Amino acid sequence: MKFALKTTAWIGLAALTGGVPSLAQLRDNSEKTMTCQNGGGDRDRARHCDIREQTLPSMGRLSVDSSPNGGLTVKGWLRGDVLVRTRVDASADTEAAAANLASQVVINTGSGEVHATGPSSGNNAWWSVSYEIFVPQTSDLNLKTVNGGIVVSDVRGQIHFDAVNGGVTLRRLAGDVGGATVNGGITAELTGAIWEGQKLEVRTQNGGVTLKAPSYYSAHVQAETGSGGIHSDFASPADNNNNTRSRQLDFNIGSGGPLIHVTTNNGGISFKRTDAQ
Repeated sequence: MKFALKTTAWIGLAALTGGVPSLAQLRDNSEKTMTCQNGGGDRDRARHCDIREQTLPSMGRLSVDSSPNGGLTVKGWLRGDVLVRTRVDASADTEAAAANLASQVVINTGSGEVHATGPSSGNNAWWSVSYEIFVPQTSDLNLKTVNGGIVVSDVRGQIHFDAVNGGVTLRRLAGDVGGATVNGGITAELTGAIWEGQKLEVRTQNGGVTLKAPSYYSAHVQAETGSGGIHSDFASPADNNNNTRSRQLDFNIGSGGPLIHVTTNNGGISFKRTDAQ
C-alpha cells in the first residue's frame, strides 16, 4: 500500500473529536530540563551558550521551525500561557567571537510562530538554536526541524511534524497527529484504552518505528515497511499465518478503533505491550 501523509485543514478540536475527552491521561509538565550543560559543541572550537526565555499568550495554535540546526521539545502543561525556552549555541575561533555570534541570533515569536534568524555560518563559525516549549495541553502544533530531533509530550490537538535529520518521540498525545522524518526513527508511547481523536499517522524514510501501548489497548492498525520486518506483541494476521516477514499488515488490536498508521521505507516496525512480562 502506498502511503502519503496528507496535510489537513486546521479545525476546532471539538469538531474533530465530537467533544473534548478527558485530559486525565496527560501529565502536567513544569520542570525545565534544557541547560547549557546538555548542549552540543565543537571540542576544537570556542563555544558560547545562552539560555533565553519568553512567555507568550496562547493563541491555540503554535508553529515552530528550528532550522537550520537544533532540536525541538514541546511539553503540555496545565497553565494557559506558552513558555518558549531556547538554547543558543555558537562556535568560533575565540570565546569573544562565539559570544558575538550568539548575540546576533534573534528569536522571533510573533503571530503564533517561533523561529530564529541570525548571520550566515562560515569561516569556521556556526550557531544553532534548540527549543524547550511549554504549551497548554489543548493546543494545535506545526513543528519543523532540519538537523535535530523532535519530542512532543502530553498535548491534544492537531499536531503535524516534519524532520529531515533527527528522530521523533511522541508521548501521551491525542487528537489528529501526523508527520514524517527522513533520517531517524519514530517512537510513540500510547496510554489509556484507545486513541482519543481522529488518528495517529507517522512515517520515516530511513529508520525504525516503535509503538508502545498497554495490553488492553484497542486500535485499527495499518503498517508498511519497504525493507524490514513487522513484529507485534498483539495478535495480528502475521501471527495467524505464521508469517514473521510480513511487510504490510492491516489488523485490529483489541476491539479496533481509530486508525494508527505507521510506515517506514528502510527499517523495522514493532508494536510493544508496555505491561509485557
